[in-house]
Amino acid sequence: MWWWGEQEAAGLQKWVDETAQAFQDETGTSVETNLLDTGNVISQFTDAAAAGKPPDVQFLWNGIYHMENVWHGYVEPLNGLVSDEVLQTSGATALSIFEGKQYRVGWYAIGMGVAYNKGLFEGAGLDPDAPPKTWDELLDACDKLKASGVIPIGGGVKDGYFGEWWLGHALTQNLDSPADAISLFIGDLDWREPRYHEHWTRLRELRDLGFMNDDMNSLELYQGIQLMDTNKLAITLDVSTLLPASQEQLGEDGVGFMVLPVFGTGKMAGIPLLDAQGLGIPSGAENKEGAVEFLEFVHTPERVNRLWELVQQIPANESFDPSLITNPLVRQVYDTWVASEHMPYPPNLMPTLFWSDAMFVASQKILGGTMTGEEAGELAQEITEKWKAQNPDLVGNYAKWAEDLAAV
Repeated sequence: MWWWGEQEAAGLQKWVDETAQAFQDETGTSVETNLLDTGNVISQFTDAAAAGKPPDVQFLWNGIYHMENVWHGYVEPLNGLVSDEVLQTSGATALSIFEGKQYRVGWYAIGMGVAYNKGLFEGAGLDPDAPPKTWDELLDACDKLKASGVIPIGGGVKDGYFGEWWLGHALTQNLDSPADAISLFIGDLDWREPRYHEHWTRLRELRDLGFMNDDMNSLELYQGIQLMDTNKLAITLDVSTLLPASQEQLGEDGVGFMVLPVFGTGKMAGIPLLDAQGLGIPSGAENKEGAVEFLEFVHTPERVNRLWELVQQIPANESFDPSLITNPLVRQVYDTWVASEHMPYPPNLMPTLFWSDAMFVASQKILGGTMTGEEAGELAQEITEKWKAQNPDLVGNYAKWAEDLAAV
């Protein structure tokens, strides 16, 4: 089993080791585990699969991060192998499905949201238990936070991930379904249309109002989040897997988590975004039968609940017993992001070229004050057309994928 996750969910190694030992005790089959470096998660698997030497179980990020390997024929569809019950309840999300076939089971859930420092909210005269829900309310809160002497909102975009997260939260507000994101990425919709670059216009607005830290382009994502954890910044984009670490620094009741306040008019506006890490079986796996048995073992109630007990991470599996959660903030994440209506995370659909040459470039230039939202829309359309011309085969696969997502 090649896996990843200790980097974002500290302590996951304990669950992996315990689960491998429990599986061996029950079945007599040993599991050799290999924790992958973040930069090698995709390339190491792709290279091994191409060489005919993949592992039996592979960790798979969601969306395009595993779907391109599906299109290469390197990932086995799980329908007919893994039980239907596990496939339906594992929490893999709709982005794991292509042409009706499912290629991952879920592992642990990731609520995508906006974290805020409750102490800094109180210091600015804001109610920490009633965070802003609309864009105007956000701007008003930022005014009060700035007046209190703290940076209202920000983070770090040096490595690009804040820009990705921003696009995920803010572009989504003007989409009606995840299929709309695919339509943008393959050029069927136009980034130059104001609603499809409004998210960048809003980012520039926050920057021009002096609400964001002026060193965002020199800080990486986690360095930016640390500003909130050390009382230097009030609001930042975040994920639920990191909230327990923030609570260790700010106290269990010192951190809040909210959906990005709404400005958009799409059907997805205001709906929480939920992602999930997952596991799959390579097409070239030597022991597929053992891999199937292991994936089903991972989704037994004991292993599902043990993920919370050992690591304090929310399992993706719908059978998880939420009464085990005693942390109020994490219980809020479960109730709002997992158990309630949610949508998959659209940046998981983003082509690599768009990530590097459009999203990343636009985010840094906007935060540096050298690009407007409208100019970002022009750049996005230019890169989309370039990618489309270079990848006609992928365009066809994306169009088919959109059919799976249209009903989400």
